[in-house]
Amino acid sequence: MYMNNKVILFNPRSAKAKHRLPISILQVGAAIHGKWEYVFVDGNMEEDPWSVMEAYLETGGFKYFGCTVMPGPQLKQAIPFTQKIKEQYPNIITIWGGYFATNQHKVALHSGYVDYVINGIGDIAFPALLDALDNNKPTIPIINNLIYKDGTAIVKTPKTTLIDLDTLPRLPYDYLNEFYPLKKYLGRTYLGKRTASYNSSMGCPFTCSFCAVVPIFEARWKGKSATNIYGDIRHLIDRYGADSFEFFDNNFFVSEKRTVEFSKLVMNDGITWWGEGRIDTIDKYADESLALMRKSGCRMIFCGAESGNDSILKQVDKGGTQTAEQMLRFAERMKRFDIIPEYSFVLGFPAETEKQVMAQIDFDISFIKKIKQVNPQTEIIIYVYSPVPTEGSDMYEQVKASGFRFPETLDDWLQDEWTNFDLRKNPLTPWLTAEMIDKIQDFEVVLNARYPTSSDIKLSSFQRSSIANIAKFRYNNNFFKAPYELKFLQRFWLKYRQPEIDGAEVIYD
Repeated sequence: MYMNNKVILFNPRSAKAKHRLPISILQVGAAIHGKWEYVFVDGNMEEDPWSVMEAYLETGGFKYFGCTVMPGPQLKQAIPFTQKIKEQYPNIITIWGGYFATNQHKVALHSGYVDYVINGIGDIAFPALLDALDNNKPTIPIINNLIYKDGTAIVKTPKTTLIDLDTLPRLPYDYLNEFYPLKKYLGRTYLGKRTASYNSSMGCPFTCSFCAVVPIFEARWKGKSATNIYGDIRHLIDRYGADSFEFFDNNFFVSEKRTVEFSKLVMNDGITWWGEGRIDTIDKYADESLALMRKSGCRMIFCGAESGNDSILKQVDKGGTQTAEQMLRFAERMKRFDIIPEYSFVLGFPAETEKQVMAQIDFDISFIKKIKQVNPQTEIIIYVYSPVPTEGSDMYEQVKASGFRFPETLDDWLQDEWTNFDLRKNPLTPWLTAEMIDKIQDFEVVLNARYPTSSDIKLSSFQRSSIANIAKFRYNNNFFKAPYELKFLQRFWLKYRQPEIDGAEVIYD
């Protein structure tokens, strides 16, 4: 090891509470563990992360700053901190990863303070880049999964979309524990008292045009073996007391065989778990597989419903065989197995006229109510459509034709409206009027009041029944406008949490 080539791996703040394991920087740490000296800095765990990084940089022993960057709240630290590092420590090489960095690489590199972008998978690219820079090797142009500037031109090297996860080293949980007590990441959720986050696969075999993962993995999926997943979670159970797990894969349930094998392995461990999958994939599972999943501790499954309109599903390249009829049937089927389906809907897709956009919104509101009739336990999460730069897709071409444009500088991304953009609450799209946004948000308030989420562990049965009864008239009569009394109760009395923003479940991406 060199004396002055240490690495800072930074996870910018992403949430106010319920901080999850920083899997992204753990993954990079695993790739360089034992080869380069490195430190973790987690913005979620530091009151002042800049002072921590500054103290490291002042030692003169650090050469690299690696930062994972997701759109939304993480930009508030990722952008100004990277800029400050380049200004105050110009010899530090700055490297960004994460899907904001990949999808918005042009604006990142043109900023002048991001030197390299990892294009998707970084397990091989990151250590190869450090090795080339440390040893002045002329190999950077042939390292896959890199984006950088050569003069004024942006260079994208060939891309590896998937790797064999079973060949990768185990994440350095114990090393992270030296910086931040790992048990602080194991918070109380609907699933258990000490819930750990885990990622067991890469990618997704579908090409939904609204999904930010598609440009990175290009409709490919690779999962870690059930045996290796089990080895990892047993370590978290035995050493740190984890009793429940959230699988933040883009699509955990692609392989029924793997899911069944995993369920059998954890059958006697007393854990509970949650994962994300597709309705049309899991609906093909045998009844025996679903029963086994529930017996092994599966409590809830997050599924992207997107829309109850089959023509919309086709428009957004949902792919597969998912239909509105299947969504209704699957919700009813999950009730038989006591597994809660969690359906996310995306409202406000572009259309030729405002009347058509509003009609689509009204249609999906009615469809969501049908889902609740079939299975009242179905969790409903609502997002407003926000564009993803999937170049070449019909949807993105339609978005650009409407006049929508992403920010042209990183400073523009720091504006509040763009920070909220990827939370799917403030889309800034020209085809959505204020009336449409109000209708979507007001319906969401009434829906959440009529059916309080079962994953909010702070709500008492009295609170649930009270707000549900207060919201009943509005819900039954489709009177959603200006639900001030429900907003008041949710904010001040119940302190109601929204799963899509700060919950125990996945954040849509």
